[in-house]
Amino acid sequence: MSLRELLARPFADYGELIRARARVRPQHIALIEGERRVSFAALDAMMDRVAATLQRAGIRPTEAVAICAGTSLEYAAVFLGALRAGIAVAPLAPSSTPQTIADMAANAEARLFFVDAAVAGELAPVRDRIGVPWIALDESTAATRFSTWLAPAGSQPKPVAIRPDWPFNIIYSSGTTGTPKGIVQPHGMRWVHAQRARDHGYGPDAVTLVSTPLYSNTTLVSFFPAVVLGGTAVLMPKFDAARYLELAQGHRATHSMLVPVQYARLMAHREFDRHDLSAFRMKFCTSAPFAAALKADILRRWPGGLIEYYGMTEGGGTVVLKAHEHPHKLATVGQPAEGHDIRLIDEAGREVAPGEIGEIVGHSPAMMRGYHRQPDKTREAEWYAPDGMRFIRTGDVGRFDADGFLTLMDRKKDMIISGGFNVYPSDLEAVLARHPAVAEAAVIGIASQRWGETPLAFVALRVGAGETPIATTTELRDWANARLGKTQRLAAVNIVSSLPRNAIGKILKRELRDRYTPPADL
Repeated sequence: MSLRELLARPFADYGELIRARARVRPQHIALIEGERRVSFAALDAMMDRVAATLQRAGIRPTEAVAICAGTSLEYAAVFLGALRAGIAVAPLAPSSTPQTIADMAANAEARLFFVDAAVAGELAPVRDRIGVPWIALDESTAATRFSTWLAPAGSQPKPVAIRPDWPFNIIYSSGTTGTPKGIVQPHGMRWVHAQRARDHGYGPDAVTLVSTPLYSNTTLVSFFPAVVLGGTAVLMPKFDAARYLELAQGHRATHSMLVPVQYARLMAHREFDRHDLSAFRMKFCTSAPFAAALKADILRRWPGGLIEYYGMTEGGGTVVLKAHEHPHKLATVGQPAEGHDIRLIDEAGREVAPGEIGEIVGHSPAMMRGYHRQPDKTREAEWYAPDGMRFIRTGDVGRFDADGFLTLMDRKKDMIISGGFNVYPSDLEAVLARHPAVAEAAVIGIASQRWGETPLAFVALRVGAGETPIATTTELRDWANARLGKTQRLAAVNIVSSLPRNAIGKILKRELRDRYTPPADL
């Protein structure tokens, strides 16, 4: 079947697409990491070897393997090769605790565990708990070497007819609020992502700079379309602003998915404006709140379009802001994507009236099957409309404006109820961020005898700001409270060196709650 015919089908699996790419343009470079290059022909052959080796090990379609390692060509090849064999992949975050990683591997029922030396060293205390064979992707002695494990060159797997409802991967939630849950995404969901990417300029001449980890869904929604649509993916094992700018200019990058903290670091880099970024067609952002002022700065100084996605790894509805087309709506996350149904509901599960605030729920063609082996958690995440349509709860609170653009208020669980009034931390954080001494801010609710809950802020100061009297905790609190409503006022401000974040930039408010003890007189 020709490549054009594959792309026109209602569903095509990624293994088929890459094989077709290898036939049409065998020497075109698919992956780059540092000085290493992998052509489509070489990637296709490596995927065959991986798939054949997994089949030799007796791993059957719809079963899973786990990968817990840094970004590398081998990581990408194992992920793609497993998919060709119909085997799901559980990409695990090395930044998680050893106990959490062991729990995730067990939950996924992983038949093999791929690591590198750095991760293997961290997991030494729980090695016995992960009782399946370990494979070292970096050829280290931490486990069976990848080259030793891999079937010989030229090995061919048995053909597997991939079904769209089969599990593609098991993505574990970021764990910002507790134990991660395994989100089972089917092949059909990933196919939708690839089709959507065609509308944004991904294709054979595209070069995508990948600077977020391969275990993150943030990365995968950009990485996979880049490769299966015939372009080149340039892998950055670790993000560094100066190196990113060097790679973007050197490879004439056309696309990139970044999280807000990366954009902030890039725009603040003293050499940013000296780099030629004119090849960019589209930049994307997701995973964390994206400040309107930062969006405006990117539009002004960085060529190409800017699209913000709001949604969940679980699927459900996606909201899209094409910032370059709607520069007057930068304080919003945009409008529901085509074919996506986004609604707002109250505490009783009823839809709210237009203009009112409610929890965001969504339905779309790309939705998770459920949380792996956690049916109760799956049911908690679902909301059904009166007509029986299934939606996924986001846990976020928002409001639509008169033009149908969605403004996020906060995570539902982060909302503070102070003296009977709803207080949204994002409103307070936005005020604090306007202070010239503040680099970033986070607000949580803490127990208060007087108010039930009261807002407490944590701020990281700009370099040198701590030397000025205005940057004291009392001055910052009073400055913010003078600009906030009576029911929003901060009880206190704590100055910290930095805010705790996970690997894709989400602030870990759970850690702030656990790490700090508020004064007793609040």
